[in-house]
Amino acid sequence: MGFDTSLAAFNISASGLTAERLRMEVVANNIANASVTRTPEGGPYRRKDVVFETALNPDGPAQHGATESSGLAGVRTVAIVDDMSELPRRHDPGHPDADADGFVTMPNVNLPVEMVNLITATRAYEANLKAAQSFVDMNQQALTIVRG
Repeated sequence: MGFDTSLAAFNISASGLTAERLRMEVVANNIANASVTRTPEGGPYRRKDVVFETALNPDGPAQHGATESSGLAGVRTVAIVDDMSELPRRHDPGHPDADADGFVTMPNVNLPVEMVNLITATRAYEANLKAAQSFVDMNQQALTIVRG
């Protein structure tokens, strides 16, 4: 494995770290707005979700002698989108945003789902961090051998 290949592996881990950090921020924002019934845009808060896609190396798969690169360059964020699922309604006639029948349209944030998403993003972040740390350790060992 050449230096370019190992550096590409580090860059893939770094892109995963960035993507999962963003996903954790979006989940935290969803949790913070779980009861917001009036937004500046009007209406209740709609939960957000992050859309990722595979990032490909612009040079594509390359062949260097016997070494073949996959052409993968990690992950990138495509968009942060609103979840267009139905907004639940709750009967609360005393609420300032209640309609004539006493119902309030609530955000479509489901706290157990958000907690699972947060745990998943945290685990993925930790896995990418461990891969990046392994890259650093391998290169330190290689330098020690070269100096040896």
